[in-house]
Amino acid sequence: MKRQFDPALPEWMDRPQPVSSALERDLANIRSLNRWFGSYRLVRHFLARWLKPNGRVHIADLATGAGDIPCMIAEWARAREIKIEIDAVDRQPGTLEIARRLTVSYSEVTFVNCDLLEWNPAESYDIVLLSLALHHFSDNDAVKALRKCRELSHGAVLVSDLRRARWLSAGIYLLTAAIYREPMTRNDARVSAARAFSFREMHELAERAGWKNFGHRRFAIGRQAIWLDPSENNRNG
Repeated sequence: MKRQFDPALPEWMDRPQPVSSALERDLANIRSLNRWFGSYRLVRHFLARWLKPNGRVHIADLATGAGDIPCMIAEWARAREIKIEIDAVDRQPGTLEIARRLTVSYSEVTFVNCDLLEWNPAESYDIVLLSLALHHFSDNDAVKALRKCRELSHGAVLVSDLRRARWLSAGIYLLTAAIYREPMTRNDARVSAARAFSFREMHELAERAGWKNFGHRRFAIGRQAIWLDPSENNRNG
């Protein structure tokens, strides 16, 4: 099953657009999908591995979308008395406007309107996250995104995404026919399944980006992740 990617046909949520009820419904669906289909669980797995109670950490969440993963992280950290600051980066102003409304009770989260490939903050981060966004890029730009993740972090890096497979495409087709039926969500979910990288392809992208000694694992419900532990990223740098 070959990857299907046409840069001339971006996912609907990636197209410049104002705040609308359609975009709000789509972001609400993405939050629901993240909660129930493994994205939160995957990120928490690595938080538990990297963070200690009563610690302090500065995190960058790239291509943050609705900002729900930063909110989940903030709640997880509060329960463990970990002080965190999260810079949530996204290039779509309309998406960030909705995200700001949804995160008013999370003072830990600061939003940054910028293309992640062009973002050059003054300081590096303890942890850099990129969740369910790599498939939005061409192969070459995906390599650039992985390089950027590593450059932005002096500690850990976690990049998670879908894992392309026929069963995943079939499952997403059925899910968006029965439950998540809004047009934007239906279109983008099905396109995402076709654009996702296979397990082998994602490994090769990381190697092309100069990652060394990185972890790579399959996770439940069609997910996969590559990561650099803090000591390994320092070694790569």
